[in-house]
Order: sequence, then structure tokens, then C-alpha cells
Amino acid sequence: MADNVWILGIHMTKFGKYPDKDTVDLAAEAALNALRDGGVSMKQMGVLAAGNLMGASAGIGQQLQKQIGQTGIPVYNVANACATGATALRVAYMAVKSGETDMGLAVGVEKLSGAGLLAGGTRKEDAKTWTPRGRYGAVAPVDGRIGTETMPGVFAQIGMEYGHRYGGTSFELFARISEKNHAHSTLNPLAAYQKRFTVDEIMNDVMIAYPNTRPMCSANCDGAAAAVVVSDAKLKTLDPDQRRRAVKIAASVLTTDPWEEACQVLPNVNTLTRNAAKQAYERAGVGPEDLDLVELHDCFATAELVHYDNLMLCSEGGAVDFFESGAPSRDGALPVNVSGGLQSKGHPIAATGIANVWEVSTHLRGEAGDRQIEGARVGLAHVIGLGSACGVHILERSAA
Repeated sequence: MADNVWILGIHMTKFGKYPDKDTVDLAAEAALNALRDGGVSMKQMGVLAAGNLMGASAGIGQQLQKQIGQTGIPVYNVANACATGATALRVAYMAVKSGETDMGLAVGVEKLSGAGLLAGGTRKEDAKTWTPRGRYGAVAPVDGRIGTETMPGVFAQIGMEYGHRYGGTSFELFARISEKNHAHSTLNPLAAYQKRFTVDEIMNDVMIAYPNTRPMCSANCDGAAAAVVVSDAKLKTLDPDQRRRAVKIAASVLTTDPWEEACQVLPNVNTLTRNAAKQAYERAGVGPEDLDLVELHDCFATAELVHYDNLMLCSEGGAVDFFESGAPSRDGALPVNVSGGLQSKGHPIAATGIANVWEVSTHLRGEAGDRQIEGARVGLAHVIGLGSACGVHILERSAA
């Protein structure tokens, strides 16, 4: 069993629209560049974990092998909602941690430009009478009856619920969170959108689900990200530059919903995220106060606010005060979503979990250019997918 597991090489493509590239093209670009970044080759990999949600049954891992090298290694194809990329990384991490192999590759890829995921799916017209059938019997769709099943609406409700419980939220507050992330994106050349918005522009844009307007929603786009992971023992045999740029995975955690007495209609994104954060801090031997930056799952501006609390970046109920303090800004005490977040960087679902790790790793290596968080040594990457799955990785800078 490996003492530690490290990220040796990592890469993300520029997120955006790629009409002339398919998922295999994008996955291969990310994978080959991650291998090149780590100074290794495909024949040195002992496992491949590949994530793709929209084509979950297509065997993206085997398709990718045909592009970058078929070496007979085990391939794990994973699909786990918005936590797909983080799950792929955890699969490769576990294979190395267990001692099954000393090096592995994780990839996440998605094509979502033009997918229209901001809107709900089409439904057949309701009949005058309703006949229960199938496994769920008397359970009917709730969309438009007692709530919503669309992601903008769900996360709008979650943000509003937080405001009702703790106070201090407003339409303008959520717009200012989005303003922060769009401002951060102007320094990220790999973001799908690199445009600064004023608060007024954000508030007066198209309303998707109050209080989330269009700029406050994650951007559907195409993209891929990949990471090479290596055991502690193997890393020690590599050259000094590879050791210097390696990033330690101090904690890798994946959680799902625990059973609880709760509303069965509105998804609970809070409990499993808080559980994942607690486990990650304990395994890494650090606390929120030790973090130098965070990339969290801001699929909507409302989500970012509640995850300040869920990741324990602030006291319980203190997310508004945390934001108002300026802490999550790039020049604040604990920068959050320096990449521009999902609202600007983009959200090709299966790529996001590894892309968030790429952003943190790039800062820990001191290679983030104009957006570099100086002296960054510890960072946290977080994703959550409804259904539900939450991935948290805590990363530490190499001491080599």
C-alpha cells in the first residue's frame, strides 16, 4: 500500500466550443498533454479511469486507448453526475494507493456546447387522468407542480432557503458573487468566457430561475482534463524536476447522501458536502484555516454561497459575512474560484472535477501566471452532482 499518492502530470484543454472535435479527440488531447507534463508515457500507466456522462455507455476509456495506446491495462468507465471527473481521479488514486500499480491515468471529457441544459426536458402533455405505473407507483413528476426538477431552479431554491434560514442574502448579493468570478476569469486563458460583468449587467440579464440570471449559471461547453497519479515510492525514483512539480493528494474523498429525516423533494446538497469536507480535513490533517485557495462547484451563484458554509470556510450560517469580508476574492484571505469558476471557466460535466484539481495544482506549482496566488501551499477542489455524489480533494505543494 502506497504511503502517499501524487499528481505527476495534469492538463486541461481550453474549455469552449469544438464543433470539429469529438469526445475522443478532446480526451486524447488532455491525456497526452498530462502524460507529457509528467514526463511519462502511456506504456507506464497501470490503470486508466475515464469519465464521460453524456455517453456513459459508449466505453470512452476503450475508445481513448485506441488513440493514445492500447496496452492491455484495466479500464474503468465512470459516470457520476457532476462528480464524474472527481470519481475518475479517485479510481486512479485508489488503484495506486492500494499498491495495484505505481502509476495511473484519470481523464474526464464532455461535449455540452449547445446542449441547452439550462432548460428542463420536454414532457408529454398531461392526461386528464393519471394512472400510476412502474417502480415508483404513486410518485408523480414534481416539475411545475410543487417545485422544479431543473438544475437552475433547484439551486435557486437552495440559495433562497439559506437566506431564509440565516438572513443577509439578496438578489444583488448573489449577483456580486457572480461578478467576482467573471472578474477572475479575465486572467484565465483557458476559461470558456473571459469577460468582466458589472453587477447591473448581471442583474438585468435574462432571468433563468430567481435569483439566478444567465451570467450566474454555469456555462455549457466542451472540454477535457486529465491527470497522471504516481505512488510515493515511484516518485522517489524520478528526476528532481518531476519531484519538484509533483502535487500531493493529501485527501481524496467521495460521499453520497446519508439517510436522514428530510424533505424528499428538494435535494440536499449540504449534508454530503459537509461530510466530504470533514473527512477530507481529517485525512489530510489540515483545517479550513490552512487552505490557500479553493475551487468549489459554483454551478450557480447561489451554490457558491451555500458551499462556503458546507466546506466550513466560515462559521455555520456565516456565508454572507464571509463573502462581505472580501475573503473569497483573488486578493482576499481565502480566494475562491480564481479560475472564474463554472460560471466563466465553463462546465463540461465530466471534465470539471479534474479541471478544478488542475487549477489548484497549477497554483501550488507556482505556474498560474497573472492569477497566481502567491505562496500557495494547500488547496481544496470540490464538486457535487445531484443524485447525489460529492468529491473533495485536498492538495499540497511538494516540499522537494
